[in-house]
Amino acid sequence: MYDSVHPNTVSLTAITPVAPISGGTALRLIGCPDGELPELLAAARAAKERFKPGIVTYSRKVFLPLTNLCRDYCGYCTFRRDSGDPGAHTMTPDEVLAVARAGEKLGCTEALFSLGDKPELLFPEMRETLRHLGYRSTLHYLEAMCELVLRETALLPHPNPGLLSAEWIARLAAVSPSMGLMLETTNASLLAPGAAHDNAPDKAPAKRLRTIEDAGRLNVPFTTGLLIGIGESAADRVDTLLAIRDLHQRYGHIQEVIVQNFRVKPAIPMADWPEPSLGEMLRTVAVARLLLPGVNIQAPPNLSAPYYDYEELLDAGINDWGGISPLTPDYINPEKPWPHLEQLRLRTQAKGFELRQRLPVYPEFLPAVMAKPGLLSKKLGAAIDPSGFARRAA
Repeated sequence: MYDSVHPNTVSLTAITPVAPISGGTALRLIGCPDGELPELLAAARAAKERFKPGIVTYSRKVFLPLTNLCRDYCGYCTFRRDSGDPGAHTMTPDEVLAVARAGEKLGCTEALFSLGDKPELLFPEMRETLRHLGYRSTLHYLEAMCELVLRETALLPHPNPGLLSAEWIARLAAVSPSMGLMLETTNASLLAPGAAHDNAPDKAPAKRLRTIEDAGRLNVPFTTGLLIGIGESAADRVDTLLAIRDLHQRYGHIQEVIVQNFRVKPAIPMADWPEPSLGEMLRTVAVARLLLPGVNIQAPPNLSAPYYDYEELLDAGINDWGGISPLTPDYINPEKPWPHLEQLRLRTQAKGFELRQRLPVYPEFLPAVMAKPGLLSKKLGAAIDPSGFARRAA
């Protein structure tokens, strides 16, 4: 494996599909030459097959952009708006329910809530909107909308609300089986003027790690991940994965790690920024799999085109495509449409895997969530098949 005296010496054949690789090995492999890439991918795919043999999953969802007002100004984001900007919008309860019910008719089982981080702290207009709706904060409103969807439909909420206190994690866990927060990177220098997280205080790595750790202490199934190509180094990518692994080793709550690639958009401050290559994606995904052999690894298929076919990511050891919607666009990357579900099935099958529809919470995390009596447990029980996947077939 890794030799500290000769750090460029790594035997890929010595990597087993069971034991996680070391940080030093990961650092070497993430920068491996092209000639070694096939061996790296073979090792990663073997680790994936040891973990979840024969299948690749996805979650059929509706995307609910509860509010796109946000107090953070990330250099790569087109989702956020200031109050008064064209397209600025906070969904009403009727709008939330209408989208959720339409998705239910199309076999969706996940209601993905995405929203700006505590916009009322910056925008008095948001405070007025919340007052009119009858809520004290955006998080109170999110909690109520999760409960509304849970009560009135068969969909299961999965909120991504930004930084959360332990109290709010516990409150949202009562109305959603899982939740998420992208760590993105552990490189705090990206908060500097002109960098990707300039004027985005909620992207401070220490704050995000605290939220992820609090979720672990509360045993909440949690989705996180890294965003590559925003100014971080390959070493930063390894460091971010190691930080996630450390938390998972302590608490066992990381249900999914997303490896997401930055994509250029015309109206962003980073419009002239280079995008990560296929090689960078494959190396990062493979290293994520080998560092976390027992964790679900996901990469979004819609962010691959037009540079390469998304099914190539299967060679690097992913076992999940993330949320795919037959109804709503990817509001974070609206210019990148979801693949058609039948096309996703065929392409996955061509790589030798069966495509299975899962819930927003993975099967192995269901028992702990369902052990708590109440509406959430009841809804989960109605949504799963005997193996813990979504009752409706992919």
